[in-house]
Amino acid sequence: MRWAVVETGDGGARLCPLTPDGRAAGPVLQEPSLAAAVRSRPEVERWVWRSTAEIYRPLLAAGVRVERCYDVEAAEALLIGHEEGQYGQPRSLAAAWARLHGLPVPQDGPARTAQTQPSLFEPGAVPLPPGTDELAALLEVYAGQVARTEKAEHPERMRLLLAAESAGMLVASEMGRAGVPWRADVHRELLDRLLGERYPGGLEPRRMAELADEVSRAFGTDARVRPDLPQDIVKAFARAGISLTSTRKWELQRIDHPAVAPLLAYKTLYRLHTAHGWSWLQQWVHDGRFRPEYLPGGTVSGRWTTNGGGALQIPKVVRQAVRADPGWRLVVADADQMEPRVLAAVSRDRGLMEVAGSGEDLYADLAARAFGGDRDRAKLALLGAIYGQTSGDALKHMADLRRRYPAAVAYVDEAARAGEEGRLVRTWMGRTCPPVSVAPPDEAGLPQEEEEQAPGYRTGSAAARARGRFTRNFVVQGSAADWVLLVLAALRRTLSERGLRAELVFFQHDEVIVHCPAEEAATVSGAITAAAAAAGRIAFGDTPVRFPFTTAVVECYADAK
Repeated sequence: MRWAVVETGDGGARLCPLTPDGRAAGPVLQEPSLAAAVRSRPEVERWVWRSTAEIYRPLLAAGVRVERCYDVEAAEALLIGHEEGQYGQPRSLAAAWARLHGLPVPQDGPARTAQTQPSLFEPGAVPLPPGTDELAALLEVYAGQVARTEKAEHPERMRLLLAAESAGMLVASEMGRAGVPWRADVHRELLDRLLGERYPGGLEPRRMAELADEVSRAFGTDARVRPDLPQDIVKAFARAGISLTSTRKWELQRIDHPAVAPLLAYKTLYRLHTAHGWSWLQQWVHDGRFRPEYLPGGTVSGRWTTNGGGALQIPKVVRQAVRADPGWRLVVADADQMEPRVLAAVSRDRGLMEVAGSGEDLYADLAARAFGGDRDRAKLALLGAIYGQTSGDALKHMADLRRRYPAAVAYVDEAARAGEEGRLVRTWMGRTCPPVSVAPPDEAGLPQEEEEQAPGYRTGSAAARARGRFTRNFVVQGSAADWVLLVLAALRRTLSERGLRAELVFFQHDEVIVHCPAEEAATVSGAITAAAAAAGRIAFGDTPVRFPFTTAVVECYADAK
């Protein structure tokens, strides 16, 4: 049984049971509080509400945990995308209700960051028109979404995607409340050692200032060269007879000049100082925890983002500060070669599915079958197919891959063709890529660490071809993001059903961290493995593809890799 619930202005709640098609199945009831309404009905299978981000946080603060929910705002975003190919459109209950009635659609309000302090002016839900009953509007919008889901290209997959996205919203709220265990003293010691003393007045720390002086001296001019300003660096190298197109690491490393070493060292410390320096530590770490606000589905492909704090870009050196509590451990799990395995599952290529189901190292197994044992060549070919790198050696390797695994290559080729032609492109479960706009750079190409090894990868292409490269990757990356939602949902359920004290505390793309008592670590590791297998079956059906995780049980995050 599903129940719909809304908050009332006096702190209470109104709720009612629902029929399978989203209509009211009983009288509207009144409860003195939202927490009381949910706590007194443990038999409810799934709660239907406006927004998990707004409603679940106070429930968690009251000690109330929900097993399942249906997030109307998250569903609206996915359904608008599926129906109209629109991304980033207003998704609030008020917006969804206005669409149903052919009225002007109100814009979503400003996002409230995790660090926003409660006040009289704190952003809240977008209001419905005066006189509109919120519970009635919720029921109407929900029933409409149920009907729209049945009209999707693959209704059963869309239902699964909506449930997975809502489950991700629950996980995100719980992770934000639990927080990543963080040793502020270790972080400060790290900053003091790497950056040196801090100077008053907002000046650069000592070590950065020293490196900046070294850069200027290396160019042999009296004028100071600002290493934090790319245009200064490009001009300085131009005066030295060296032409640069950017100041990226891979391009600087190809230059033989005495300014390169201190410049690269400065750039590393600059990122540390600005992204995770003393100011960041003071703002984001409190009571031994780093608590970002995660935003599931924050990108076109379904990958998560955060509302401030940079949680999804914790540099390796800073991970030394992520320490388990005494007597506890961090179970750090990485999905192995996730996107190639997803490609095997969604393309239904029999040969590639066999490779993806045979061993732990997909690239080594692929090399043994098709590339004469050359693992690097096999990896380059498969990533070239997924990311659209079709120049140089990658082009030849792609031809080899196409001969052996035609269905897999045809799958991403068709996605690229559809993207170039402006057609809608969907993940396996139905998340949709917009037809016109080109995705932002952080989603359109290689992962950052591989992008830096592929100079000029996304340069010089027409808009249509750029979108084709994006959609080629979108059908794999997006399907992987959808699959991971199911992994998180299954893992969350297992931890709860087994009565463990373990908590999900961190997630990014293909990595999960669970904080647990030392005696629970083995159980948690097994639960992650089981969750990955279950998610594969639920998402892609009965295929031979395996989705292994590499799991490390550590006291410090930095020791996991």
